[in-house]
Amino acid sequence: MPESSTVAGAPFTAYREQVRPEWLDYNGHLNDASYAIVLTLAHELLLEHLGLSTAYRESHQASMFTVEMHLRYLAEVSAGQTLTASTLVVEADHKRLRLHSELSADGVLAATGECLYLHVDTAVGRTAPLPDDRQAALAALRDAHAGLPRPEHLGLGVGARP
Repeated sequence: MPESSTVAGAPFTAYREQVRPEWLDYNGHLNDASYAIVLTLAHELLLEHLGLSTAYRESHQASMFTVEMHLRYLAEVSAGQTLTASTLVVEADHKRLRLHSELSADGVLAATGECLYLHVDTAVGRTAPLPDDRQAALAALRDAHAGLPRPEHLGLGVGARP
């Protein structure tokens, strides 16, 4: 994981990948659904960093479930470009996690994504509090991101203007 991904007071920046051919549409651009895939992959790296990924699901019978996602498409992305994501923990508590990511292609802002996750006990199929150690790791990252600038569009719905 790149060192910048875990620097206190800086966004999480572990995601870096070249556009995959299967992500392209018939126009040769990143398909609209593929933006969601890319942001999901970026967020999965953050969840892994927090100890909330696949191994956690297997060991705790719990997982983070995506319950809402808002994407903004800002620039076309084409084959051969390198994608990077910069992610902020916007809010977090004992059951919820809200992330905001900026997705860039070769350094040009291409999209933003805001996601809300809930911590779910998969054995019973409903929300449950995070274990103390995971909650502490999440709170530490949330607090490290607290002083970072927030985009004007954060929390706004489709078609809303800041």
